[in-house]
Amino acid sequence: MPENQNIINNTNADKRERLPIYDMSVILITPDNIDTIYTTIQALKRQTARDRLELVIICPLNKDLRLANSDVEGFAGYQILEMGEITSTAVAREAGIHTAKAPVIVFPEDHCFPASTWAEELIKRHREPWTGVGPVVCNANPATAVSWANFLLEYGEWIAFKSSGTIHHIPGHNGSYKRDALLEYGERLADMLEASSPMQWEMANRGHSFYIEANAKAYHLNFSKIFDSLLHRFYAGRLFAYRRSQDWSMCKRLLYFVGYPLIPLVRLVRILRTVCQIKKKCLIPKMLPILIILLIFDGVGEMMGYITGKAGRAVRVISDREFHHERFLVDEDRKLISNIDRLISQTR
Repeated sequence: MPENQNIINNTNADKRERLPIYDMSVILITPDNIDTIYTTIQALKRQTARDRLELVIICPLNKDLRLANSDVEGFAGYQILEMGEITSTAVAREAGIHTAKAPVIVFPEDHCFPASTWAEELIKRHREPWTGVGPVVCNANPATAVSWANFLLEYGEWIAFKSSGTIHHIPGHNGSYKRDALLEYGERLADMLEASSPMQWEMANRGHSFYIEANAKAYHLNFSKIFDSLLHRFYAGRLFAYRRSQDWSMCKRLLYFVGYPLIPLVRLVRILRTVCQIKKKCLIPKMLPILIILLIFDGVGEMMGYITGKAGRAVRVISDREFHHERFLVDEDRKLISNIDRLISQTR
């Protein structure tokens, strides 16, 4: 836990005689002020379960946050957690988990916007014994081939569900976890949160289970500039491999290093299968060259992570790129941000 953190407690139920009961704590991170997470908060304010949600807002300094009462109106309560400069979103999320008061934790992003029943459906499923419950993820900027390629690389596993059911793992962001299961990691928690898939695989080995809820939907804005996408894929691949192989022997690292050319091929086949399942075959001619290039960059990043056993600059680069996605959008997609409310209401 960072030594410079400062918790500012508040609640919209202070005047009640009993403490409010939170069903879910929503952990939101901003590297600067409320503007960065404003659109996501507006989506959260439309939640049918808003009065059962606790907001945990993590920021560098409260005095710079510029939070208005109207921003948190209607939620069961909120907390502000000051952390100074945020260089790792995983460290920030770990602090938020320790601060949160609800039994269920969720990590929305500033560029992913939940439909109105998202929280209600996740909470409902967490009354069952699932450790993690994830939503179906939709493409919020589907106009470009670059966006689709990035979207399918990151969220392709969670877009083709028409019915709910068990699943081997859920989206690391915008999915939800039982808080106690996360706290089992103790001092390892921040490291585990750096790459959610290896964390969930380890959870599964411990006997935890996961569920996809088809009635919970979230709309994700994806990189649509090609150069930024290439850099992101390289560092994402390196971070994933580093986290996955931390406990591996050098022989196993070398085996994956030598076999890395197979990784893009296997992933390509899976993605094309998903494209067919969602009846988007028309995307393939335009998207395929971009998808192959992104897969190669991602694979080279994995190769570097396996052979070096180090993340390099990946943690800082990936954490920085989790904010202000408008930097990585073409002009056509930037216009979507102001109309995201209309998109969600039309397609939920």
